[in-house]
Amino acid sequence: MSATTVDILIYPGFKAIEAVGAINVFDYANTRLRQLNRPAFYDLRLVAARAEAVQSDTLISLQPDKTLSPLAIPDVAVVVGSRDILGALESAAPIVEWFRDCGRRARKVVGLCSASFFLAEAGLLSGRRAATHWSVAELMQQRYPDIEVDADAIFVRDGDIWTSAGVTAVFDLMLAMVEDDLGRDIALAVARDLVVYLKRPGGQSQFSSHLQSQMTSNPTIRQIQAYINDAPDADLSIAALAERAAMSLRNFSRVFQREVGQSPSDYVEQCRIAAARRVLEETGFPLKRVAAQCGFASEVTLRRAFQRRFGISPSAYRERFAGTGVQNGTEA
Repeated sequence: MSATTVDILIYPGFKAIEAVGAINVFDYANTRLRQLNRPAFYDLRLVAARAEAVQSDTLISLQPDKTLSPLAIPDVAVVVGSRDILGALESAAPIVEWFRDCGRRARKVVGLCSASFFLAEAGLLSGRRAATHWSVAELMQQRYPDIEVDADAIFVRDGDIWTSAGVTAVFDLMLAMVEDDLGRDIALAVARDLVVYLKRPGGQSQFSSHLQSQMTSNPTIRQIQAYINDAPDADLSIAALAERAAMSLRNFSRVFQREVGQSPSDYVEQCRIAAARRVLEETGFPLKRVAAQCGFASEVTLRRAFQRRFGISPSAYRERFAGTGVQNGTEA
């Protein structure tokens, strides 16, 4: 069986961390396979429009192994993002043209971070769901209204096209691809080698509740957010939280809404759902236990929260997202 060819497309101003991150995930997977006396699965190539060193967005320059060609279609085509994606679309027009002419002939197409714009410009994302960096999600939706832009997802898989959120989300997407290709054990081994989580599920927010709490300026509210995140099964009524914050109930609700942008009860439900999603993805616990562990009053309350937020039941969510964490847009 021949190796899967993977072309990683770069251009002036590409995000170095995304290119190097993708290379490392695939290369570590090959290393793990060799340790098991199995042949390498990925045949990696750096590709650019011209056969000369390409300057990234940092001090790093990379030397391509080959140039773009309609006669050399890889199994997997990966294009990385840019800090100035509109400028990149113009200056790296040959990449757009290559995807327009050749993208559908690859087995998998991957747009990392803002590189989803390359795929959109080439017409590959029309009628599909896609992720991108949060800072350009609105722009992408405006520029390409026929695409369902998921501004919140870490990554999205829609058929044979994979797109991710910004920068370090490359690891989440690539590890999911490795798991899809080689199984959970290899993907987990790679994650351990890289000292990262095996996965954040594709549907997980770019702005997790933990990250949101770090962004809050008020130290008291930030501490309350941390407490909610760490103890979803505690008494998290507004009265209990106000008492913990040493504030009146009315003042606490007002300050929390101002700082966080949502009510305390909405934030509590968000954190409890996030906790339940992790348990559903990673365990086979019955729903009654999941509900109790994550602070829901009952299994019925858990079901209602999932239906309200996602339009599916907890059981259906587990069936879709346990394992790889891949969110398939065609099933949404």
